[in-house]
Amino acid sequence: MLEMRPGCECCDKDLPAEAPGAYICSFECTFCAACAEGPLGRRCPNCGGDLLSRPTRAAALLERYPASAKRVFKGRP
Repeated sequence: MLEMRPGCECCDKDLPAEAPGAYICSFECTFCAACAEGPLGRRCPNCGGDLLSRPTRAAALLERYPASAKRVFKGRP
């Protein structure tokens, strides 16, 4: 199951699990659309992998399967 990390690693923008607009790599590094499509060029700065649109988690399922509270913030590469 995806962690659904709560924020962008570059700019620390909030990325709610039930909302679109997050991108992840195969290691679940998480970025907002502006960072992923802009300066990162859809490449993860940590592993070099593709950044793809993260699926959303239905709000009704968040109680049973909560999103991660682990925030990773590294700043701009």
